[in-house]
Amino acid sequence: MSRQEKVRKKTKTIHVGSVPVGGGHPVVVQSMTNTDTRDVDATVAQIKRLEEVGCEIIRVAVPDEEAARAIGDIKKKIGIPLIADIHFDWRLAISALEQGADGLRINPGNIKGLENVKKVILAAKERGAAVRIGVNAGSLEKDLRRKYGGATPEALVESALRHLDFIVGDLGFENLKVSLKSSDVWTTIEAYRLFAEKSDFPLHLGVTEAGGLIAGTVKSAFALGVLLSEGIGDTLRVSLTRDPEEEVHVAYEILRTVGLRHRGPEIISCPTCGRCEIDLFRIAEEVERFARKIEHPLKLAVMGCVVNGPGEAREADVGLAGGKGVGLIFRKGRIIRKVKEEEILPAFFEEVESFLRELNSSSA
Repeated sequence: MSRQEKVRKKTKTIHVGSVPVGGGHPVVVQSMTNTDTRDVDATVAQIKRLEEVGCEIIRVAVPDEEAARAIGDIKKKIGIPLIADIHFDWRLAISALEQGADGLRINPGNIKGLENVKKVILAAKERGAAVRIGVNAGSLEKDLRRKYGGATPEALVESALRHLDFIVGDLGFENLKVSLKSSDVWTTIEAYRLFAEKSDFPLHLGVTEAGGLIAGTVKSAFALGVLLSEGIGDTLRVSLTRDPEEEVHVAYEILRTVGLRHRGPEIISCPTCGRCEIDLFRIAEEVERFARKIEHPLKLAVMGCVVNGPGEAREADVGLAGGKGVGLIFRKGRIIRKVKEEEILPAFFEEVESFLRELNSSSA
C-alpha cells in the first residue's frame, strides 16, 4: 500500500451507475464530450474512443430538450456511466433522467429556486441516479460574493454546504458528490481542503477553465497533485481546451505520479541534445499514441542517442534508441535488435506486443 493510499481521507461511497466513487475506492477518471449531444453517432464514437483510453465516467452537455432525448440512444451504445450536464433549466434534468442518465451535474445556484432543485433531486432519488453539486467560482451566489468580497475558498465552501443542508437535510438524498472549482489554482486547493474538513461526501476534483494543453496540464497537475497527495479527491476531470482523450491521458499521468493508479505505460524519453540525429519528436508522439490503448503498466523508453540510450533507460521494460541510419531496440538496458532507422517504430511496436504476450502467458 502506498503512502498516499494510507492517508486518503475517508468519504462516503456513492455509485454512478455501476462505478463506486469514494469510500477508499480507486480515484475515478472522468471526461466530457465536445460533440453536439444531439448528434448521437458522433457522440457515441467519441465516447467509445474515450473508453478505449481509460475514461470511466462520461459527461455530456444537455443544452435543450433534443439533447436530453438523445441520451436514451447514446446510453444503449456505450459501456460506461453517463452524466448529464445541466444548467438553468430543471426540466432538462428530469428529461435526462427519464432517458436513463446515470447521474446529473447541477449547480443549484443557477437552477432558479429551491422548489426546482427539489424536483430534480426527488427525480434522481426515484431513479437511483447520482448528483454532483458543482459549485463554480464564476456562478457563485450574489449574497456570498458580497459576504466574502468575491469567490473566495470560504465562499465556495459555504455555497456547497448550503446546498447540502437542503438536499441531504430536507430531502434525505445522499447519492451525492461535490466539486468546488475555480480557474485560480490556490482558490481551488484551499476550497477543497476546507470542505474536506467539514464533510465526508466524495469530492470530484478539477480546475475549471484550466486552458490549453500546456497551461491546463500544468495547472491541473499542480492543483490535483497537491490535493491527491493530501488524500483529498475521489474522482477527477482534467479540463483542457483540447481533444478529451488528452484529458484522460493527463489524468492518468497525474494519478501515476502521486502513486494512486498505474494504468498503461509510463514513457520516459530524453529531452534531445546535439547528439540526436533522428526525428525524436515524431517518434515519441507515435509511441504515445500507440501506448494509450495498452492497459498494462509497462515502462517504455524513447531515447535519441544510441551511445547512451540503453544505459540511461536500463529500467525500461522495452526501449528504443536511434542514431543516424540505425535504431536499437532494448529490454532492461540489454540491446536485443539492431534495425534500419526507418524500421525502428515497427520493430519497437512488435517487441512491445511480444513483451505483453509473454506477460499474459506467464500470468495465465
